[in-house]
Order: sequence, then C-alpha cells, then structure tokens
Amino acid sequence: MEHEEKLINKDQEEEMEIYGYNFCRWKLALVLGGVLCTGGFLLLLLYWMPEWRVKATCRRAPLRGCQVVLLRTTDEFHSWFCARVRVVLSLGSSPLQTPAFVAEKMTNGIRDHSCPGASEESDRHRCSPGHLQEIRHFTHHSVKYFWDEGGQNFGSIKGLDESVSCSSIHHEHSTGLGKGIREYRKLFYGVNEIAVKVPSVFKLLIKEVLNPFYIFQLFSVILWTTDEYYYYALAIVIMSLVSIMSSLYTIRKQYMMLHDMVAAHSIVRVSVSAADRGLEEILSTDLVPGDVIVIPLNGMIMPCDAVLLSGTCIVNESMLTGESVPVTKTNLPHPTEDPQAPEAETYSPEGHRRHTLFCGTTVIQTRFYAAELVKAVVVRTGFSTSKGQLVRSILYPKPTDFKLYRDAYMFLLFLVGVAAVGFLYTVVNSILHKVPASIIIIESLDIITITVPPALPAAMTAGIVYAQRRLKKVGIFCISPQRINICGQLNLICFDKTGTLTEDGLDLWGIQRVENARFLLPQENAFSKLLVKSPFVACMAACHSLTKIEGVISGDPLDLKMFEATGWILEEATEEETTLHNRIMPTVVRPPKQLLPEPQPAANKDLELFELPATYEIGIVRQFPFSSALQRMCVVARALGQKKMDAYVKGAPEMVAGLCKLETVPADFERVLEEYTKQGLRVIAVAHRRLESRLTWHRVQNVAREAIETNMDFLGLIIMQNKLKQETPAVLEDLHKANIRTVMVTGDNLLTAVSVARDCGMIQPPDKEIPVKLAPENLEDLPVTKYHFAMSGKSFAVIQEHFQDLVPKLVLHGTVFARMAPDQKTQLVEALQNVDYYVGMCGDGANDCGALKRAHGGISLSELEASVASPFTSRTPSISCVPNLIREGRAALVTSFCVFKFMALYSIIQYLSVTLLYSMLSNLGDLQFLFIDLAVILVLVFTMSLNPAWKELVAQRPPAGLISGPLLCSVVSQILICFGFQTVGFLWVRQQPWYEPWTPHSDACRPSGAPGANASAHGNGTLHDEHNIRNYENTTLFFISCFQYLTVAVAFSKGKPFRQPCHKNYLFVLSVMVLYALTLFIMLHPIGAIDWALELVCVPFPWRVTMLIIVLLNGAVSILVENALLDTVLWKVLFRRDKQRDFRPPSSHPPQGPWQRCSLPALLGFRKAPPKAKYAHLAQELLVDPDWPPKPSTTTEARAPAQENGSCLVLSAT
Repeated sequence: MEHEEKLINKDQEEEMEIYGYNFCRWKLALVLGGVLCTGGFLLLLLYWMPEWRVKATCRRAPLRGCQVVLLRTTDEFHSWFCARVRVVLSLGSSPLQTPAFVAEKMTNGIRDHSCPGASEESDRHRCSPGHLQEIRHFTHHSVKYFWDEGGQNFGSIKGLDESVSCSSIHHEHSTGLGKGIREYRKLFYGVNEIAVKVPSVFKLLIKEVLNPFYIFQLFSVILWTTDEYYYYALAIVIMSLVSIMSSLYTIRKQYMMLHDMVAAHSIVRVSVSAADRGLEEILSTDLVPGDVIVIPLNGMIMPCDAVLLSGTCIVNESMLTGESVPVTKTNLPHPTEDPQAPEAETYSPEGHRRHTLFCGTTVIQTRFYAAELVKAVVVRTGFSTSKGQLVRSILYPKPTDFKLYRDAYMFLLFLVGVAAVGFLYTVVNSILHKVPASIIIIESLDIITITVPPALPAAMTAGIVYAQRRLKKVGIFCISPQRINICGQLNLICFDKTGTLTEDGLDLWGIQRVENARFLLPQENAFSKLLVKSPFVACMAACHSLTKIEGVISGDPLDLKMFEATGWILEEATEEETTLHNRIMPTVVRPPKQLLPEPQPAANKDLELFELPATYEIGIVRQFPFSSALQRMCVVARALGQKKMDAYVKGAPEMVAGLCKLETVPADFERVLEEYTKQGLRVIAVAHRRLESRLTWHRVQNVAREAIETNMDFLGLIIMQNKLKQETPAVLEDLHKANIRTVMVTGDNLLTAVSVARDCGMIQPPDKEIPVKLAPENLEDLPVTKYHFAMSGKSFAVIQEHFQDLVPKLVLHGTVFARMAPDQKTQLVEALQNVDYYVGMCGDGANDCGALKRAHGGISLSELEASVASPFTSRTPSISCVPNLIREGRAALVTSFCVFKFMALYSIIQYLSVTLLYSMLSNLGDLQFLFIDLAVILVLVFTMSLNPAWKELVAQRPPAGLISGPLLCSVVSQILICFGFQTVGFLWVRQQPWYEPWTPHSDACRPSGAPGANASAHGNGTLHDEHNIRNYENTTLFFISCFQYLTVAVAFSKGKPFRQPCHKNYLFVLSVMVLYALTLFIMLHPIGAIDWALELVCVPFPWRVTMLIIVLLNGAVSILVENALLDTVLWKVLFRRDKQRDFRPPSSHPPQGPWQRCSLPALLGFRKAPPKAKYAHLAQELLVDPDWPPKPSTTTEARAPAQENGSCLVLSAT
C-alpha cells in the first residue's frame, strides 16, 4: 500500500499519476561516478529524461514523507515531470480556516523551526514550534500542490471559487481580512502575480544548446577538428550559431510579448476593506482570496478574480471573450434581501459570470447608490485566475503529436542502426589491416557523423520558416511554427457562425407585432409615431444592457441595433444624482421630439407645466441581465407619470412564449417562427407585463426574477438578419472539392444555424428549403442515403454524459451543432479528434479560445488578447485564410518529406562512398567533403524548400508520416540505384587497362614513356598522402556521388499537386544548373590547381566520358523510377487505397466494378485492407448497420423534399 499509484487533478485535463521518492546516497554516488566516467554525457542523458533522473538517484517512498515526486500525465503522450517537495511551517493546515493564534510575522522558511522576527521572549513563547505544523507542497507548472492528510494525497488548493455558498460570501467573507489572516493565507496562495519571467539570454542559450541535436553537432565538430577537418566544422559552427540565435530571438520575443500582456496589472495599488482598520491601500500582489477590494469610480484593470458584493460595473472582457463589448456586472444577490435566492446555492465563477469580475478585464466605470462603495470579494489569485489559466496554457502547451515527427525519430534510429553497422565494419576492417588505434577511433566515429547528418534539424526547419513567411505575407501570423506541417493534414474544419461565416453585425429585417393573439402584418421598422407609445417599442427601447461610456452608447451589438432602430435617446444619471438617491431610475430612455405629438397649450395659461402631457420617458428601475442558461433578459421599468411599473422580456422565442399567458400567444406561433428561421433570420420574441401597484421601487430591487417573468403578454417578434460574408460560399465550396469536411459550431438557434448551413453550402440538398417536421414512421420509407445530424448543446451534453457510445457515430455525420457553450465546443473538437480526424477550428475569438487551442490547427479571426492562445491569427477577419493555411501546410509538409528524403539519401550516398573507400583504407578528402557538404548539399537544401504552395486545394492529402509505402519505396529504390552505380564505377575503374594502385609517380593521363607530365600530376613526387586520399577509386566515386546528390535533389523536388512546379523555383533551378556545370567542368576539363585542392588524380579522358555516361544513366534511371514508376503506378495505387479508406458521404461513392476488384491494388494485397482511420472504419460499419440512422421517436427531425435519390436529410436533435 505504501507504493500505491495515486492520481492528482483526477478527471481533469491535467490529470497525472504521482509517485513518491526519497534521495538515495549510494545511487547519487554511483551517478556522480558515471558522470565523471562519461565526461558529463550521463548528466545530459538524465537532464533529458526526468524519469531516469529520479529513478537513478532516488528510491521509492510513500507520498506522505517523500522528498521528490515523479509525475506522469495520463493522456496519450505520457510525459514525465519531477518536482522537489518543500516544507513550510504554518499555524494551520487549511488556508480558509482561521487559526486560534495568528502571528503578525509569519514563518516562511524551508525546514526552519525557529520563529524569525520574534525578538521578545514572550513572542518567542507565543510563536513556539508547538504552535506550528509542517505543510508539505510542491510546484508544477506554476500551480502549488499541498499535502492533504485526509485524502493522503497532494492536491491543488482552491480559493472561494469552489464549495463556497453564495450566502457565506455575503455573511462570512464580506467584511475583509486582517493583516495576520492575510499573511497566513499568503503562505498558501503565494504572491498574487501571474509571473511570466523573461529568461536571460544566457539561460535560454544554455537550454537551447543542451538540445540533443546541438550536442550531437558539438560532438561532430570536436571529431572533425581532431581529424583536421576544419572548414566544414567551422561551417557547421556558424550555421548552428545562426540557428541558435534565431531560435533565441523568437523564444525571447514570445516571452516578452506574453510578459507585456500580463504586466499591465501585475503590481498596482488597490484599496481593501480591512476587518480591523477600515479602508487601507495595499499592493495587488498582497491580495488573497477573502480580501474585499474597492473598485474605484474611474475603473481599473482587475488584478484578480472577484465577485461583486455591491454596486454595478461596466467591464470590457475582450481579453477573455475576444469581443470588445462592454458587459454590465451586477452584485451577487443577497439571500436576506432576495427571499427567492437559494441559501445553499454554491458560488462558481462560470455559473455566476454576471456577478464576477475576471482578472485582466478592464472595469470601465462603476455605478453606486447613496454613496455606497462598489466592493468585490477576491475569489482567485495568481495562476488560478481565468487569465492565469490562459497564460499557463501558453507557457505549458500540450506536446504536438504528429506522425511525421514520430516517424522522423524512427528514421533517425534507423540511420543510427546503419551507422552502427558501418562503425563495426570500419573497426573490423581497420584491425585486419593493422591501422593505428587512434585512426580507427576517429574513422569509426566519423562514419556516425556521416550517416546522421548534423545539418538535418536546420534543413527540416527551412521549409517551415519559408511557409511562415509566406503566411505572414497574406496576413496569417503563427506562434507555433510546428503546427504548419500539421495543417497540411487537416480534413475537417469547424467554423463558428456569427462573425466567422456571417457578418458580425445584425441588421433589423423587420418586426411583427401581435394584437389579440393574432400576428399583424410584418413592418420594416419601429421608427413610427403610431408605435411610439406601444409596449412593443417600449420593450425594444428599454429591455437592453446598453450604457454610455464617454458619451457613446456601448453594449451588445444586438441590443444596440434594436435600440437604434427605435430612434430613441438614452440618458444616464450623473454621479451626483446616483449619490443622492437610492437605486432610483439610474437610466432613462425617451423618444425623440419629432415622434411625439405636438404639445397642446392648456386652457389656463398660468400653468407652468402645460407641456407635461407631451413628455414621454421610461426609467429603467432594475435589470435582470441576459443569461445564456435562461436565454432571455428582463427589465423592470416605469413610464413617467404612471403609478404601476412594467416588466419587459426579450429572448429566444420558445423561452419567451413559455412565460406568456397561453391566450396571448398566437396559434400559428410555431409556423411563423419556422418560416423566419428557415430563411436564416434571427428571431427574438418580446413580452410585457403590467406589475401590481404593491411592487414599489424598493421591493422591485429585492424581488426574485421568477416572480417577474411570469404571466406575460406576448407582444410579437423582432426579426434580425445576419448576412453571410461574401467569400463564405466560395471558400466552403473549395473545401468540399478538396474532400475537407465542414462543421458549424455556434451558440445560435438550431434552425437558424441549419438555414445558414444550407445557404453557405455546408448542407447541399436539391433545393435550399428548410426541412419540415417528419413523422417517425415516414423515415423508414425515405429514399435517402446522405444525411446530416444537427443537434443543440443540450442534446450534445446529454449524449456526452449518458450515451458515450453514440458520440463517435453522431460526430461522423454531424454538420450543425447549435446552442453550444464554449466548453462544449472544446468537447466536440476532442470527440472529432478521438475518431482520428485532423481538426481545424476557425472562430473570431469569442468563446472559441478552448476549441482554438485544442484543435490541430486553430485560427482566430480576432487580434484581441483572447486569441493569443490560438496557434494562428488572421489579420483579415475572413475565412479565406483557411484554404491559404491548408495549402501552405500541405506545401510545408511535402517540403519536409522532400528535405528529409534528400538528407537521408545524402547521408546514405556519402556513407556508401566512404564505406567502399574504407575497404581499401582510403577516404574522401577534407575539401571533397567540404565541396559536397557546403557547395552542393546546403545550397540544394535551402533552395529546394522555396517552392511555394500550389494555387488551389486538391482532393488528395499528402501522407501523414515518413513510414508509408510510397515514401519508403522512393527512398529504398534511390538507395539501391545509387549503390548500384557507385559499385559499378568502383569496380569498373579497376578493370581499366591503365589502372594500377595509385602512387605519387602514377600518371594515367599519358601513355607510358610519353614526354612531359600532366599539370595535375606535376610535382607528384613531392606529394605525401598519408591518408591514401588520392587514388582512381576516390576520384571516380567523388564525381559519381556529386551527380547523384544533384539527381536525387531534382527527383525529390515534387511540384503538383501540393507545391508549385520545380521549374517555378528559380533559385533552385539556377543552383542545380550552376552545380551541374561546375561539376562537369571539373570532371571533363581538369585544372591542376583545382585537382590538387580537391585531392583528385588525373584519369584518361575516355574514362571521364565513361563516368559521364554512368552519371547520365544514373540520372535517367533515378528520375524514371521516381517520377514514372512510383508516381504513376505505386503512388496512385496506394493513394487510391487511402482515398477509399477516407470517409465520404455514402452517396458520393460509386459502386465498384469488377475491374476495380481485379486491379493492381488487389494484386498487391490491398483490396481488403481495413481503414486506418477510426472514422473511416466506423463509416464502413454504419453502411451495413440496419439500425442506423436511428428512427427518431422523441427528437425533432426535418428534411428537404425527397423526390430525388440524392436528397439530403437533416436530423435535428433538440
């Protein structure tokens, strides 16, 4: 039981297994010895592997007394972390309890049993260790985890945001804290600061340099320096320094940007209401949960999460929601003042958003009454706040899981295996030839650096960097470059509706009033003298949360449009007026004078108030803000001169109609509503009620919302139009042509969302008529094979909770998800990922942050702070950025494949050349290596990555990983071709009649006894070639291999359908032509100085022509095999198989004919291969499932006319 596995953050996103360990002296001694023996390499290995580090230096121990904890995430990545357990001394074990004795100076030392600060003997006695207890904790990802004696486990401590009732916030936490209690709580919660420390350049440098690739480069540079290979070593050093500096600049810039984002409210002075001292000013860093802060009149940037106790605040929450719309926050209802408020209701920041001020949001202004201060209780501080959690998600992102990167590491391991074979071969061969030990060590290690190229990381990054630059040119900014490759695999895109597919603003389409339970004819606007005093227009003018900020009316765009449509004027009470009155009509709305009838002078001219009858004003007495859970808002208002007050409600038609008296709701209400929603119009219902005279101003302030919102009179409908963005249909059509699924995730009405989906082309029936209700029994005879699910957030929540097995089936055909809460959007993205979709998410930042972060490729159309967690941000608020991102992602992905294949071939070609030369105790020369590595390889790598993306999206997707049939066949075939031609050249040169083992006096360029000497052989007698570099085999392999590098670069530089053709990459074409010409010139027209520098020997001209023929044949075979055989036969065979595995709506699959069943895929054994992706496998199962789609019984379903076989059924679950 001691070593029982336990979990922390159970059932949460950051759930982890936790294990306890204690330091072990003999293990530490062994590790120290190992570090010394390995020259520090063991220390590096333990630095890279936290699990090994802990297990190598510690022994398992119970969690209760452990010194170190080892953590492992329970997600698919199983990442390991370790943390040191700290011990502090405290007067209590719970932060929210009040200890019997609270010292003015708290102990805050590690294992410090003294009481610093207690100078008096009495103080020492009072603060004796007997009063203190040890509190054990550790910190992981900026969150403190404390030991819980009751649960026998570590856990993160909570503030007032969990398990605290609303009544206790008013009764127990509204008086503020004393200094002692604040210091006591600060011991647990720490400093109230979202600390994003910008690491020093030195720290970042050390962390970057300790990357395994750079360590390998350092090893290579040391080895090459030992082997006197200075030039390339210097080149690698320079290239590594440039790469490190570029990486340091990018990382530091991101840290500084994040630091600046949170620094605005890091340290400010705030006024707190202290329990024992009244008001006092303290630093915001000293705030703890339970403190009562005073919100100043001119507002502030919130340094914490707090719940309002009194007054109201106008807040800009763009940092959280992405919507720069002022929101009105009201005080948390007091149970004693509000009889209907439940005493035991538990407070939660999300459930009581309308009463909570979130960290980082800006309080623009406050409203208070009768000189009452606007107060709020701190509920969360530091990284526990809403903004802290956002910053944590950026500081500690989840690892990127992409098959390409997994396969890349596997391929590197394969190259290491090849290097090991070469290593053993070199050692054995050298020992047999009695080569000195020092040379054996250098040459055998050198074969490793040849096989695993140190320049690989820089080469792989080049394509991503170029893609990032191209994205920046089209206004797409990226904070996670590795995600660009993943975007090349996206096959499903989720779109928000409002502001993404449709325009941000709403326009008033018209109004339709109700009189005597009958709908009147629709009217275009409400700006009319006839309607000025009607309850309908009064509701439009008064039922809103608009406010004036610096003289400008601000608020929800929907409210603003409705209010502007009335033409009324809004006036707010001044600061002086609010201090004189007690919550009396702070906001007044009135119609403009031109809408009012002309004032009639009274018969008695002596009356001064003869114009009063013509004055019409409505004062808003109390607001019940809009609630997404209730789907409505309500206000209580009073018209000037009226004794009774009025209640006005507006909201979702179904909800509002349910609050009204049945006799006031038209019988054709549902039919009229559906007629509007099927046109994609947004419909809002309004209702009115004349309140009883007993409800005075003071009683209205304390009355329950439910008591007001009942027995209403239905007034009619307000119809708003939300137009599609101009580019939306075309973009979605491009995505459909590319076999990319599109899904709508919105908070809007279900039928409206379905209508917009039809209009924009997500759902493509024969016509665009909204489906009508269908009786369940009719579904059995419905001749449809293509269908879409449309469901509301409520249905999605029920299915998620109670019918988990249905979720994969529903998301497979789900196209419209309406009334979705922000966390449900994230759950939907996860559900789609669970069936192996590569999911993209496009939203405007409002309530989409979680989904944007969770998706494989999240792109925000908002540049506000809320989008900072999104991997991509578009400067242009248009979904046209989505195809651009996918195209660039595909181009970058294919470029990564090309570069990786080329670098692999470069390593293998050089490995083959060196291995053949090692067989005769020879090698390539230093300048030969330098020419190949710098002049050929680096130039080709950095220019072949420049191909821009293809101009349009195609139906194919590039492979996701390197371990795939076409890519492996391509690499293996090129390796065999290169090996064959190198072997032919190596053996054939030895069969030439002029061949003899080369010596400094050899001269094969002239017949024996001919006078004179070739320029390249001049002075041969003075040459000393201790490494046996100069020989005929070396010269032959050097020229053949140089052309092989150029050939495979051309063969691997694929263009269509993912990149522009190779010939459009002018720098690459120029580089290849120049290198071809230069190598041909050196081979066919030898110059003594060049041959001497490259350590080449003179060979007869006929052999040079023979080498040219070998090179030309090699090039022809390589390009023929790569572009003709692999691309036209094997690639298409495998792609067709993958294409058939991908899910398409069943109606789009033509029946397979006999020729398909007997085609090459069948011959190659691919005919019955099961789909790899879960969604494709599931789609095949559902095709033969007689019970799918389910026959609705309690759901509402709708369909388009089904006269044709290709009709589209929309099943909507409400």
